Parts: sequence; structure tokens; C-alpha cells
Amino acid sequence: MSGYYDLKRSGDQYMFNLKAGNYAIILSSERYKTRAAAVAGIESVRKNSPLDERFERRTASDGSPYFVLKAGNGEVLGRSEMYSTPAACEKGIQSVKHNGPLAQVKDNT
Repeated sequence: MSGYYDLKRSGDQYMFNLKAGNYAIILSSERYKTRAAAVAGIESVRKNSPLDERFERRTASDGSPYFVLKAGNGEVLGRSEMYSTPAACEKGIQSVKHNGPLAQVKDNT
């Protein structure tokens, strides 16, 4: 199975998770005020996820590596989970690069 975007409500806002074929969340979006804005966020992830320069590798205060995906204007589109190693984080980035551009949307709004 290929990856997909899980579009859903979060309280009175909208967000999405990009999930890999094994259903693991590989990227969680920011919160959006409208469904249309969340859908536009998905389109921006599709556009930006193939580009390595859009991924910012970070380290949490506890030392765990993670990444954020940014749009061309620097806006954060989504964040990863915390990883146990830098190599696992890089594997997560590769999964977003692979799944992000073509994943279908499952609308659970």
C-alpha cells in the first residue's frame, strides 16, 4: 500500500497527517482554520516534499532528532515524530520525499 494524507478535524480546526504505507505517521501538519487551507497545505507538501533543501533537521531538547518541512517562503508545513537516531530521521525524510508528492487524500472531516 502506498502512503496517504489523512485529512481531519482537530477541535474547530483542520490538520492532516502524511502516513506511510504501513500507516505510520511520517509528517504532521500545522493547524488550519479552514478545510480549504488544510487542502492547500497538502498541495504545498506535495510540491515541496521532493526538495531536500525544504527539510530542516533539528534536535529536540532531549537530544532526539526530528525534522520540519518548510515551504519556499519558510513557513513550516509539518513536523516529524522524534527519532532515536539521526539515521532513522533521514529514513523518515526519505519516506516523506517518496510518499509526499503522489499520496492520495483520505478525507475524514
